[in-house]
Amino acid sequence: MRVGFGVLGPVVAWDADADGRAIALKGPRHRAVLARLIVARRRVVPVSRLIEDLWTEPPPGAVGAVRTFVAALRRALEPQRPPRAPARLLVTEGPGYALRADPDAVDAWRFEQDVAAAATLPPDGALPRLEEALSRWRGPAYAEFADEGWARGERSRLAELRLHAVERQAEARLALGRAAEAVPDLEAHLAEHPWREGAWRALALALYRTGRQGDALAVLRRARTLLVEQLGLDPGPELRRLETDILGQAPHLDPTAARGGAAAQVWADTTAAYDRTVASGARTRLESTVALLRDLSMTGGGGLLTARHQRVAAVAAAEELGDPELTARVIGAYDVPASWTRLDDPEQAASIVRAAERTLAALAAGSGPIGQDAIRARLLATIAVESRGGRSERGRQAARQAEEIARRLDDPGLLAFALNGVFMQSFERAGLAPRRDATGAELIALAARHGLVAFEVLGHLIRLQARSALGDFAAADRHAAAAERLGERHERPLVGVFTAWYRALRLAATGRADEAEAEAAYRDAAAWLDGAGMPGLERGLLPLALLCLRVERGRPAPADADLDWGPYEPWARPLVLLAQDRHAEAAAALRTVPEPPRDLLLEALWCLTGRAAIAVGDRETIARARTALAPAAAELAGAGSGLLTLGPVSRHLADLTESLR
Repeated sequence: MRVGFGVLGPVVAWDADADGRAIALKGPRHRAVLARLIVARRRVVPVSRLIEDLWTEPPPGAVGAVRTFVAALRRALEPQRPPRAPARLLVTEGPGYALRADPDAVDAWRFEQDVAAAATLPPDGALPRLEEALSRWRGPAYAEFADEGWARGERSRLAELRLHAVERQAEARLALGRAAEAVPDLEAHLAEHPWREGAWRALALALYRTGRQGDALAVLRRARTLLVEQLGLDPGPELRRLETDILGQAPHLDPTAARGGAAAQVWADTTAAYDRTVASGARTRLESTVALLRDLSMTGGGGLLTARHQRVAAVAAAEELGDPELTARVIGAYDVPASWTRLDDPEQAASIVRAAERTLAALAAGSGPIGQDAIRARLLATIAVESRGGRSERGRQAARQAEEIARRLDDPGLLAFALNGVFMQSFERAGLAPRRDATGAELIALAARHGLVAFEVLGHLIRLQARSALGDFAAADRHAAAAERLGERHERPLVGVFTAWYRALRLAATGRADEAEAEAAYRDAAAWLDGAGMPGLERGLLPLALLCLRVERGRPAPADADLDWGPYEPWARPLVLLAQDRHAEAAAALRTVPEPPRDLLLEALWCLTGRAAIAVGDRETIARARTALAPAAAELAGAGSGLLTLGPVSRHLADLTESLR
């Protein structure tokens, strides 16, 4: 069964597969052991530390008592575990115990993930995440352990994060024009925490925007009195400025202006004029729509999902009009940089490729206007990008043709898009990180010269991946930092997804952390994927990263039956079966494993295949893996993804060669 844990209130556990049925945890010492292990966040807590935390003066039989508590907890949390079978949830490791709960199994961890995700979203996306996060609280964190030293720091941290979330929720409501909804929660918040200046400011602003100017000023005066009389502090500059603005009824306090200031007003005026001026059936509306979708796709989350869905509809609408030049412009205008080589929606990508091919054929059949080469190049680059990861020669051919045309036309924007296609088609064999590094370097230089911010970010991410593959983490660090600076300055939230994963990879690859720390870093990085709008990157990636971490350190694969391997299941399955001592089934599964897709995980999946082949003695597969990996002998397996690694390819090649002797 899947077990959930609650610490945002009294410590509880429940059966997630039985509509949240409560699990009996026995006495306070049992709950204390469980709570202490949750505080450790999947790390091992030595028995000696548990004894120190449970008793001021430990009794003579303390070690035995701890073992009894752990045994009782295991029976409660894994009631169907066969006798003498190893525990999978509350595990014994080294000198102590660890709770290997999933990242979403503990309410406090899910709360943190929601708050972190909300920070990357616009107000309309952040508000529901914050509301969901705050709904998890049932009382003070670790409520019955308020006096325990081991819980104090975690309780304080979570409490502060909750206060921050309440205030961010209020800010999101204000930004969305829902000031009246913010007032009661802020009043209750300040009744318990009267020293939060940001909350006083938000409450005063919410009151003002609901037409209660007098109440808003009264709130600011009450804040001043509390701060001066109780703490001896004057209000900060933001509170003082707000009071002045309210007295003067400053225009920027108007709700419409507040939802984006002057920019929001320009947007409202322009879109209203567009609706009045441009006929609803005008073809220019279709092209304008695609331009908006292109920008929307780079916001991540729901914006990316919406843009991808509506892109197909826009292309279909263009084809219905029977104008191949218009269709070509609609398809080619969606020049959104792509950095991940596994498709989010293969069927949709295939439909875009088919539309591009039909349009190319239609253009070739007509006389064509001057400038049609640029349109053709955009269609070819689209084909290259949207057919990534495949084995067809068409994608590579389209990339070469698009690049040739773009260089001949000396069109920087077109060349940047064509180079994106070249990058996506540079995986025909292992060991091509140096080639991709050169592509990334050209993209950075080109984009920086011509103000192509999105492609400059792409260039840094490509070089981050390539330098990681080559073990040059100093250079990869510089590219990660440069991408983050650009992402922050130009509101590209998806950059943080890739750099968070890179830092987990770096921690694992450089050997500066033990397995538990590296695993925790990967789980933290995985939280960034939740709601990012990239299912092709999200599904199965965390289990794959943890599998690679274990294999690289000579440990068996995780054998949990409920792990979602996503598209990586064929390559993980033989190793999982081996970890379960099912060698015959592993050998059979290995015989059905396909060749890895030609993408950023090519070397990693070949290494996993090779390890399984060595274990079962499959000489034919060993030879195939060695041949495939040989060109990448100087690289770190998988690190070219910027996400995970299995260590030096050379080490895997040596093991494969030895197995053939």
